[in-house]
Amino acid sequence: MESYQDTPRYLVSVDCVIFGYEDEKLKVLLCPRLVEPNYGAWSLMGGFVMPEESLDQAASRVLKSTVGLENIYLKQVRTFSEPNRDTGGRVISQAYFALIRLSEQDRRLVSSMGGQWWEIKKLPTLIFDHQEMVDESLRRLQQVAFTNLIGRELMPEKFTLSQLHKLYSVVFGKTFDSANFRKKILATQQLVKLDEKETMSSKKGAFYYRFKKNEEEQ
Repeated sequence: MESYQDTPRYLVSVDCVIFGYEDEKLKVLLCPRLVEPNYGAWSLMGGFVMPEESLDQAASRVLKSTVGLENIYLKQVRTFSEPNRDTGGRVISQAYFALIRLSEQDRRLVSSMGGQWWEIKKLPTLIFDHQEMVDESLRRLQQVAFTNLIGRELMPEKFTLSQLHKLYSVVFGKTFDSANFRKKILATQQLVKLDEKETMSSKKGAFYYRFKKNEEEQ
């Protein structure tokens, strides 16, 4: 007797909210949908889970084929399973969010799929429940930022505390007190102060910092 022979079959997919940071703006990568339904509408990057894949492996494959990067910061957000969420059929989707440095993406690969980076505050209308996925992913990113410094995957190799402060302000949609922010950030002991200053913003200049490498944190 075949196991589960009378059990309903569903499609399972992954959808990735890929965050990048550029020009003091938090951005999300979108592409025009290449299949029906909703052909040509704006969509998150995603795909169906193959028989030999786990959910994490499927998400990693989507990211590799989208931005050309591996070993990306990747976190599960939640499962979206409303019966009528996808007008093409019964599809259960696991949403993820990923963080990348825009300077490291494969721009030709992104362009070949029609991918575009949109400021999170100015997203176009998205298919299905993808806007909800973006909103939930932003909330998860904010939760992560309370316990771990965000920026390692989004900021350049070296940056000033003012630049990191701006990133946090953009992610949370509010401005933090500069002195208090600096105190709390340095108290994490996750940064290394460099003997180099950024002098474009002021004559006095501001010291650059970088994130500690894994071996330095041990």
